[in-house]
Amino acid sequence: MGAALVGGDRAISHGVDKRRNHHNIAALWNAYLSIRPDAAAPLTPEDVSTMMGLLKIARTQYGAFNPDNYVDGSAYFAISGEIAAIERQ
Repeated sequence: MGAALVGGDRAISHGVDKRRNHHNIAALWNAYLSIRPDAAAPLTPEDVSTMMGLLKIARTQYGAFNPDNYVDGSAYFAISGEIAAIERQ
């Protein structure tokens, strides 16, 4: 069952080696978490949307070209900006 969910077209889009893709995501998330003003603070909604954008950035570096990564990444960063604008009022 699991192989059917992440195989086929998804494997082509995101790369066959799921570990490599997730290693790339982890590297970007760890870098982001390490530069926050208070690295020990709980994650905020802004952090979550920013990190989802980073997930999309990681996906641009492995697997086949998928324009959705760029569109989705832009949307996540836009959401991050909207949340930041509301939270910082």
